[in-house]
Amino acid sequence: MSGICYLAGAGPGDPGLVTLKAQRCIGQADVLIYDALSSAELLTWAKPDCEKIDVGKRAAKHKLSQDDINALLVQKVKEGKVVVRLKGGDPMMFGRGGEEAAVLAEAGLKFEIIPGISSALAGPAYAGIPLTHRDYGSQLTIFSGHDSKDKRKSDIDYALLAKTPGTKVFLMGMARLRFITESLIENDADPTTPIALTRWATTGRQKTITGTLADIADIAEAQQFKAPAVGVIGEIIKEMDKIDWYENRPLKGKRIVVTRSQEQASGLVKQLTELGADVLELPVIRIDDPVDKLGFAEGVAQAHTYDWLIFSSTNGVRRFFDAFYATYKDARSIGGVRIAAVGPGTEKAIREYRFDVDLVPERHIAEGLLESFKNDHNVDSQTILWVRPENARPILADGLTEMQAIVDECIAYRIEAETSDPTGAAARFIEGGADMVTFTSSSTAKYFSKLGLAWPEGCKAASIGPITTAKLKELGQTSIIEAEEHNIEGLVQAIVEELA
Repeated sequence: MSGICYLAGAGPGDPGLVTLKAQRCIGQADVLIYDALSSAELLTWAKPDCEKIDVGKRAAKHKLSQDDINALLVQKVKEGKVVVRLKGGDPMMFGRGGEEAAVLAEAGLKFEIIPGISSALAGPAYAGIPLTHRDYGSQLTIFSGHDSKDKRKSDIDYALLAKTPGTKVFLMGMARLRFITESLIENDADPTTPIALTRWATTGRQKTITGTLADIADIAEAQQFKAPAVGVIGEIIKEMDKIDWYENRPLKGKRIVVTRSQEQASGLVKQLTELGADVLELPVIRIDDPVDKLGFAEGVAQAHTYDWLIFSSTNGVRRFFDAFYATYKDARSIGGVRIAAVGPGTEKAIREYRFDVDLVPERHIAEGLLESFKNDHNVDSQTILWVRPENARPILADGLTEMQAIVDECIAYRIEAETSDPTGAAARFIEGGADMVTFTSSSTAKYFSKLGLAWPEGCKAASIGPITTAKLKELGQTSIIEAEEHNIEGLVQAIVEELA
């Protein structure tokens, strides 16, 4: 099998701005080679056995040199692998994608280029700055502010640039901001020309500052405004006040940690990000196959022989029905079994597989499910299959057995501690703290505690429900808010009410 490398743009930060083709290629990749990413969600699109290699390129901090990256791409493609080289923004705009493509071409290897949305375009848009406007001109100039090899000189013709009409956008210029603005002024650019700098564009960390060519360097230094940032120069910035849409949302400036596993986190991350939060994805657990895979498969195959099928988590739902459809081709093979779900999130997951749900308790915890069975259903001598993780609380099995039901347990997965940190979220948490840490299960509380990270002053814990809250209290946490509705939507609502 011949290998191929896809040189793909990862966009500016918001996962929603990644192209459909790039997402599809990530899902097919045998090897994913990526720079520093603003969102760990992109990594969750890869298949489980994909080899993920962080080459860590950001500003002057590289885990591998460009020559080493080039050699790695050639090596992996020669091995017959499907390789995705994921580069921030657009791979062909100041991203050295052209150099990597040339190396692959020289080696006689197959490659494709998948364009991405550059922060040069997305940053101004998310800051409310149109790059062209009939009142301010229809010409756009994009340039790099990166150091030249000789720092006393520049690769940019500032005399020409200063005289060029229209809007000017620059990337990688924060380290040389004063040099850039002074060079423009020295070449007769108007010192009062407006300039805007947008940092961490399209993410929850986005922040924009404005000034003029004469004072923006001082403003940026006073606010410690550093890379990565995109700069926009021109009168067109006056439109920003009219169409600011991204930096005025209810959770703007709030840093919130999501501790769910990577495969589960995207929904919560998406909701919080859309509300303006700076989300740190710090998965402390991962979902693995059960130790007894044969026992799980047998439980799924025999589900049609039971009176009731109980699901106490969305993970259990997905693992069960994926295995069910791998065994049976017809949904009717599940027979006449009735289905119970511990809460609306689990119910929703079941309905996604086109099955109806017969019982959802008012209290969305195991105790509530037991109450519903006791009050509304006679399970004496009925057979029940409980789909659960390893090490689940035994309360459902014990309670139903006391009601004279015959309970079997189908162990669908196990929860393990997550030891990787693909986006450096732990370091960011240690360095900058957070306003809130979210916990969606007692397992996330347990494994976050085991990280031994110092709890920031003023930071609160957001719990999805009473069982998680009890675990947090057991671990010594006192500043806790709890979702009224014990699901992701309820958790987000509680966070907004507390922080907005």
